[in-house]
Amino acid sequence: MPKKAVVILRYGPYSAVGLSVEHRTYRLEGLQAVLAKDGHQVILEKIEDWNVVELVVNEETVFRCNIQDLEFGGDGKLDPLCEEARIAVLDAF
Repeated sequence: MPKKAVVILRYGPYSAVGLSVEHRTYRLEGLQAVLAKDGHQVILEKIEDWNVVELVVNEETVFRCNIQDLEFGGDGKLDPLCEEARIAVLDAF
C-alpha cells in the first residue's frame, strides 16, 4: 500500500457512561493519530451502525471493531487495536 493512502474512518453512535447514544470521536483520537503519523489522510464518516468502527481503503473494508474497545483519547501508541488497524491499512491493496 502506498504510504499516503486515503483512509475512510467510518464510525457509528455509541452510549458513553449512561449518556444518550450519539456519534462521538473521543475514542477515535488515538486511531487517527496512529494513521496520520504513517502519513495517511483520514476522512471521518458517520454511519448508523451502533458501536462500529470500520477502516475503508480503496473501497475495501480492511478493519472493523467495536468503538468501545478503543482506548479513550490518547495517542494510540499503547492501544493494541490501533496497531492492528495500522497494520491492516499497510497491508491493504
